[in-house]
Amino acid sequence: MAAANLRDELNCSICLSIYTDPVSLPCGHNFCRNCIGRTWDIQEDTFLETPSCPECRRRFKGRSGLTTDWKLRGIVEQFLSTHPEQDGTGIFCTYCVHSPVPAAKSCLQCEVSMCDAHVRVHSKSAEHVLTEPTASLGNRKCSAHNELLKYYCCEDGACICVSCCLAGEHRGHRVELLNEASEKKKEKLRNVLEKLGPERKETERRAQRLQEHRREVSEKAVDETERISALFRDIREQLEALEKRLLSDISRQNEELSLQLWELIQQLEIKKNELSRKIRHIEELCNMADPLTVLQERESDGTAFCGAEGADNEDRERDDINDPVVGDLDVDLISETLLTGLSGIVTGVKAKLIPGQEATDLLLDTNTAGNHVSISGDRKSASCSHTGQCHPQSSERFQYPQVLSTRSFRSGRHYWEVEVSELGQWRVGVAYPSTDKGGDQSCIGNNKKSWCLCGFSNYNYTVKHEGKTTNLPHSPSCRRIRISLDYEAGRLSFYELSEPVRHLHTFTASFTEPLHAAFFLWGISSWVRIIS
Repeated sequence: MAAANLRDELNCSICLSIYTDPVSLPCGHNFCRNCIGRTWDIQEDTFLETPSCPECRRRFKGRSGLTTDWKLRGIVEQFLSTHPEQDGTGIFCTYCVHSPVPAAKSCLQCEVSMCDAHVRVHSKSAEHVLTEPTASLGNRKCSAHNELLKYYCCEDGACICVSCCLAGEHRGHRVELLNEASEKKKEKLRNVLEKLGPERKETERRAQRLQEHRREVSEKAVDETERISALFRDIREQLEALEKRLLSDISRQNEELSLQLWELIQQLEIKKNELSRKIRHIEELCNMADPLTVLQERESDGTAFCGAEGADNEDRERDDINDPVVGDLDVDLISETLLTGLSGIVTGVKAKLIPGQEATDLLLDTNTAGNHVSISGDRKSASCSHTGQCHPQSSERFQYPQVLSTRSFRSGRHYWEVEVSELGQWRVGVAYPSTDKGGDQSCIGNNKKSWCLCGFSNYNYTVKHEGKTTNLPHSPSCRRIRISLDYEAGRLSFYELSEPVRHLHTFTASFTEPLHAAFFLWGISSWVRIIS
């Protein structure tokens, strides 16, 4: 009962429903903002000069007196939050004022909701249209004529009453019954749904792809973070090793020079003491008054004093000439060692920054080497031999001077580095093991099963595949080449490890077989060496 009593206090006296956006008039009475607005519209249509309060009839100057009653609005919101059945989902009979009784029907004409008992005694006239219980009764009537909205104006897109259609501002417009207009709109909405459905699915797919890409980017960022951290740890270790090496060199030079200087200082100290002794003896002779003693001393030690001045001059000149030259710290050597070490570190860093791959150690397969290919004992180097090597016969052996690696690549990312000769002709690349072993088509680059970079003396680089040669604008500036393979991506790249590292060419293909590193040599001066 307390809730029912409070609800009665929160009802708007115009719509008889709980306040919606309650406003307060200067007279103190409260109404829904829309309710008092519609009421004043009707008052203006009846030629009332000024709006008035529907309850106390007090007149006001214009509509500026409407202010939102925030306190009442808060009470309404609090009430609806604690009694959700009162928010319109539960409609109660307008006439059952002593206790709330759920409504069975609402009359659009009377703008009331009724329980079963009141419905039975309600007018059965056609004007009184009964619907399911609703709280928005005022919205179903024309604000200008207070009649039920029965038609839809197709030109203005508005719901109108009979008076609007016959004599109002919609007179002469094309109109339709609400049900007909509603069905047409529903049909349009269904067509929109048919279009929006696939679009939503495509949007979901795109969002999913972007989400996957975002995850891939995050995973790659983690991998790159680990790679860069490891790279900087390696740089710090190399810098520390270089620092220790330089400090050791400086310490060694310092010890060697200090020892030489100490020996010279000792020799000079002995000479200084001898000279001091002679000086004191000569000074004593100079201070003697007895000439006989002075002269006799000279005769007894003639070698020491006869021609002493001339002898001393000769000794000094001889000492100046024969003094060993003592060197200084070899700053140039230290600087050169520092620059060489730093250059090596930078070169290594640049090489590692070429898209991160797995460094691969390779060995040459002697079973594939042509008869004029000489393989080193560690199977890291190959050179072109003028005389045959008498390799044993093998179905895998090439007739031409070329050789494959023992290791093959079926997936993943890899790289290996080679050093090539300055003279002669060479080719480095990859090939399928099913490549022909004889004839011109067997040479790497001359068929569709191999790809290679070619070098010939000091001419510009070229690349070959399927017998097609592509000239590159780069001339050799370094004898060290990196071959980079990304099997899944179908990318084979060649880099010259110069300063700075230079990208030469990238092949793109769909690899269908395992790939072996391949090497071709022509001319007795040509050779290639795999760098571990």
